[in-house]
Amino acid sequence: MISKSLKLLKVLVLLLMVSPIYAQQGGMWIPSLLKGMNETEMKSLGMKMSVSDIYDVNSSSLKDAVPHFNGGCTSEVISPQGLLLTNHHCGYGQIQSHSSVENDYLADGFWAKSLSEELPNNNLVVTFIVKIEDVTAQVLQGVLDSDTEAAKQVKIQKNIATTTQTFPKELWEENKIKSFYEGNQYILFVTETFKDVRLVGAPPSSIGKFGSDTDNWVWPRHTGDFSLFRIYADKNNRPASYAADNVPYKPKHYLPISLDGIQEDDFTMVFGYPGSTQEYLPSFAIEQILKELNPAKIGIRDAALKVTNEFMRNDAAIKIQYASKYAGIANYWKKWIGESQGLEKSNAVAVKKTFEEDFKQRVAKNKQQAAYGQLLPDFEKLYREIAPYSLSRDYFMEVVLRNTELLTAGFKLYQLEQAYLQKGAQSFNDRRSAFIAAQEDFYKNFNKDVDQKVFEAVVALYSQKAPAAYLPKELQKIDVQKTSQSIYAHSKLSSYDGLKELLKGDAKEVFKRLNKDQGYIFTKALAANYFEHIAPKYDALNLEIAALQRNYMKAQLELYPDARIFPDANSTLRVTYGKVNGYAPKDAIYYDAVTYLDGIMEKYIPNDYEFDVPQKLVDLYHAKDYGPYAENGKLPVNFIGTNHTTGGNSGSPAIDAHGNLIGLNFDRVWEGTMSDIYYDPAICRNIMVDVRYILFVIDKYAGAKHLIDEMTLVHPKKK
Repeated sequence: MISKSLKLLKVLVLLLMVSPIYAQQGGMWIPSLLKGMNETEMKSLGMKMSVSDIYDVNSSSLKDAVPHFNGGCTSEVISPQGLLLTNHHCGYGQIQSHSSVENDYLADGFWAKSLSEELPNNNLVVTFIVKIEDVTAQVLQGVLDSDTEAAKQVKIQKNIATTTQTFPKELWEENKIKSFYEGNQYILFVTETFKDVRLVGAPPSSIGKFGSDTDNWVWPRHTGDFSLFRIYADKNNRPASYAADNVPYKPKHYLPISLDGIQEDDFTMVFGYPGSTQEYLPSFAIEQILKELNPAKIGIRDAALKVTNEFMRNDAAIKIQYASKYAGIANYWKKWIGESQGLEKSNAVAVKKTFEEDFKQRVAKNKQQAAYGQLLPDFEKLYREIAPYSLSRDYFMEVVLRNTELLTAGFKLYQLEQAYLQKGAQSFNDRRSAFIAAQEDFYKNFNKDVDQKVFEAVVALYSQKAPAAYLPKELQKIDVQKTSQSIYAHSKLSSYDGLKELLKGDAKEVFKRLNKDQGYIFTKALAANYFEHIAPKYDALNLEIAALQRNYMKAQLELYPDARIFPDANSTLRVTYGKVNGYAPKDAIYYDAVTYLDGIMEKYIPNDYEFDVPQKLVDLYHAKDYGPYAENGKLPVNFIGTNHTTGGNSGSPAIDAHGNLIGLNFDRVWEGTMSDIYYDPAICRNIMVDVRYILFVIDKYAGAKHLIDEMTLVHPKKK
């Protein structure tokens, strides 16, 4: 297996070094492997840097300015004092946690006037990449083709643990290994994580979320989706937990900011941590997503959002409580709708089937039937078998773990009980205090009345539309309204005090009491059914599909040696590059690449939930008081490009040909959200905040000129 893996690794390297230049088709590339084809293509698109300016182990480079923001977004350092820029929606939870009805930073914005006013945040971290190293040979050592899939995974995990522990690093650093190309390559990342990250500034939501849910995933867009934080370190400039005497972090590199703006066809590079893509799925998987899984998830979230939205519109306190949660649920609800429409519009299933016919011919031509001839028939069989389990799983996950908070709380207790039953009372006692403390913030943003109505809406869908053969008996012929009234009237899970009361006493007493609670009984029944009748079969089939997908990926790498094949996103640092370009979403319609403040005023509706703006912004517009940030008398707000992005790229820097910051990635166009599965360069566009609008809001709107003063502003086009 080692020799085969090394041969495949040579193929992977060659793929990045082929000489022909292909039409720019997207891609999420590993920054340490840009030398060769990628660098040549990037320069042909207009890049003026070298790839060592992007990634270098021995000298400072762009990678040193782009940390992972709290494990879910991207951010960038924009000053020598550790000032950090990310999206408003990435910092939303922190902004919300500091807000109250009296000091509503979501509604009014927040701007620290000095370091002493910057606000600490519990459990907020940023992680930098120090080094990237290929460890495929080490991870696949001793793994044989003749091993069962389970045996392979055992050996791989053991090798990962050994390599992680033994690879050289500093005491404060960590080693993390990630799989690429579906397990055909493994790369180790040396990282350092800073744990003292403070809120510095945020515009009001009327700027940071302008357009809110109506404009989400939509172009033209006019959203100032940014917020500012600062990284703090100990006196040695190393990571440290929060302490009053920590000092602003001195970065290895920070991004200068270009005031020259952008034009159509300008080179753009987005650097960040894309979360997950599935670019190499077979047609059978895409059909299942399109016809079964997406419609189910969309239906559940649609029901939950309608309930929550009605409460939020009628109660200011509930609006604050649920603002972040609502945005999170709505984000992927709308994304799945656009994804399905995009897959249909671009005929993704048909394109995949055409590719699969070519794949079969290549298998035959290369006499590889023994190795790869059964891949597609096996895919078809397994996706047919897994279909009811996948759908049942999605209903359970969406209803119990993501949209009904009482059931989510109950499921966490179910996990505690399983730990108690498997490991004894000490295991429970070790976890109890931390668990109770962790739930305080959860219940701070919990409203019993809202959750009860959400319960009624989504549990009804679960009982009616999930595959009947795998439905728990508690959901069969259920009177949802009667059940909800009884649970929310009597269950201790509907309040933080009730939860603490349930968890008093020794373990035996706790679980005896817990198993008499109506909310817990109901949750436990759904969870037990899932883990007994759905998860085992789903996991077994999914393991088989994963093994097939790995071999399918291996086959594509071997049979298409000149293709541009990038590894699927997996929350690791990637480079994607392209150009500023408009697009044509429909016949006779063309969207320009840039929007302006004029468009905000065209959409402006006073006192509207989504399209109101502060009076000061209106006044600045009428006075045309834009400072040095305007272009031909107009203030740019957002722009789009052909960069291939996904969730996790939120907050990513948009970088110009010279390595300067020109924008802040925050979204994709709705027509192109299917790019996680199928990237179509004609309609896939990422959406960015123009950095000049960010500077304008900080300077002219907020009057926070002291923040501008610590940045480095440049004019690269005037050199």
